Amino acid sequence: MRGIAGPILGGSLLMLVGNVAAGLVIVWACSTSGFLLLLVPPVLWLMHQFYANRLGEDEERRTWAEFAEVARELNRLDERDAAQAGIAGAMRLFGVSAARVVLAGGRTYGDLPDGPMTARPLAVGAVSVGELQLAGSEPHRDRDRLMLATFGDALAAALHDAVTHHELRTMSERTTYDAVRDPLTGLYNRAALLGRGNVRLAARPPGEPVALLLLDVNDFKEVNNALGHTAGDEVLKVIARRVQDAGNDGDLHARLGGDEFAILVTDLAVGGADLALAAAVERARKLGAQIAAPMRIDGVALSKEPSIGVAVAEAGSADLTELLRRADIAMYQAKDGGQPVAWYDPSRDDASTDRLALLAELREALAAQPGEDQLTLELQPAVALTGPAGASNSGGQITGVEALIRWQHPRRGKLSPAQFLPAVEGSELIAPLTHWVLERAIALASGWRRAGLAVPVAVNISARSLAERQLPETIGDLLTRHRFPAEMLVLEITETVMLSSSPVVDEVLARVRRLGVQLAVDDFGTGYSAFTVLTRVPVQEVKIDREFVAQMLDAPKPGAIVQATVDLARRLGLRVVAEGVENPEQRARLAELGCTAAQGFLFYPPLPPDGLLAVLRERRQLQRRHLRAEGAV
Repeated sequence: MRGIAGPILGGSLLMLVGNVAAGLVIVWACSTSGFLLLLVPPVLWLMHQFYANRLGEDEERRTWAEFAEVARELNRLDERDAAQAGIAGAMRLFGVSAARVVLAGGRTYGDLPDGPMTARPLAVGAVSVGELQLAGSEPHRDRDRLMLATFGDALAAALHDAVTHHELRTMSERTTYDAVRDPLTGLYNRAALLGRGNVRLAARPPGEPVALLLLDVNDFKEVNNALGHTAGDEVLKVIARRVQDAGNDGDLHARLGGDEFAILVTDLAVGGADLALAAAVERARKLGAQIAAPMRIDGVALSKEPSIGVAVAEAGSADLTELLRRADIAMYQAKDGGQPVAWYDPSRDDASTDRLALLAELREALAAQPGEDQLTLELQPAVALTGPAGASNSGGQITGVEALIRWQHPRRGKLSPAQFLPAVEGSELIAPLTHWVLERAIALASGWRRAGLAVPVAVNISARSLAERQLPETIGDLLTRHRFPAEMLVLEITETVMLSSSPVVDEVLARVRRLGVQLAVDDFGTGYSAFTVLTRVPVQEVKIDREFVAQMLDAPKPGAIVQATVDLARRLGLRVVAEGVENPEQRARLAELGCTAAQGFLFYPPLPPDGLLAVLRERRQLQRRHLRAEGAV
């Protein structure tokens, strides 16, 4: 109430003062000269225009803030709750007397009176979710139609998640297979895992990530040899209980035979392959730590550590037999490498010695001595779309630079990230590589700052890196060592990672923000819940995906997404950077929409550090000349 009352009272006070002033002017004009009364109508018209614009801006700001609050309320797992939240939000946003949600399966929530009706189809991609129906006729204003479309997309995503959850629960209740248990541990056996596991996989929406964790107890034969098979059986029972305790209610736990156990995880509750793998690996590490905890068998204290293989796949792309095969490959890689956890990498599966050699060569590149560097950074500036013109290709001042890693391989030549990062993200080298990029980027930016050329630097952070709890300490140490302000470091993270429900990712993001480091949503608009991330995570910058920028002038939907993103971000006080700007027409349209800055080959390609330093110096000189021309220096 205070948030609404403040602007209203402030606007009323301003209008009161203006009206009193206008009245005094009219009295003065009457007493001075009748001719002066001719000036009164234009003054009153100008005052009316000012008041109308002021009230319109206040109303627009309140509307988008209310929209963000309503969108946040849509995220419910229960189908009925999500539908009721959508009905309440629609009535609140669009001022209708009634609303109704009709799902594709025929279930209906809410009632509509007889009379005119506005219907908005609800769909996620090509999948129809249902229809939102509002009492009254179709909105006339462009802003209202855009808001209805955006709200419909957010409601469709929320209902899609809730309906999927409902269907899985219903299918689970219908499943009546007889339990086939392992007689020693009470867990499912291999046959039960295969049968029930394939049913679970078939119930998941295509493309949703699932994971299989396969573990083998290291040197288990020593227990049987030293303490006997009875003691060995007791160890297996303890491990089975710990496997169950470490899992969730929706997991399938099985003993496959001997000292081999498996867990099928179908509730990763994350989006994107990278994030799903990070969540599954985190689960495996916790499981390994719980199993390795000391136990007492027949009065003897012992601890048995497992080797765990992790296989992650999209539902519909592999059955349980294939997942077991992949997890088995990963498990033996963990054993051979002396690691507690390893994950399936297709490049290792097909015995690609070339790809395996790439990781060994990268390890050497990270350990290279000064002067022998193979890894380098290129930096691509983002430029403001408003302000002094400066250089012909720049348009405005440089608002920040994005650090992009490159590998000058001694044998393969110059490698882009796409040529080696996929292999790195499936290995333990991701942590040292992330550290290298952060340190080099911060060191370069600190040097520019000391030279009077301060500019923020942005670094892309993968889902795997955000699953590492020590990341905030690493960043804090680097900022302190290089005396670089935290607010000048920007971490670019994809929206699917920011929308993760992983507690580890949430914790790492919260600790990074406490350092003062800024967060940017990269590739914004490519997920189902794009607008939700702006209210859930405290970000400072939104980067519009280059695909929308490329199509915005030729297709209505990408153009609407860009416009809605810019409008909402501006209302929330966020910077907006458009990626992949390649021609003046795109730049002009973005500037017209109010986009903060842009990045792309129209302005600058990725530059080596020396090239960027030259650009920063040139920009400073141009700015000084511009100020002198205006008489400011």
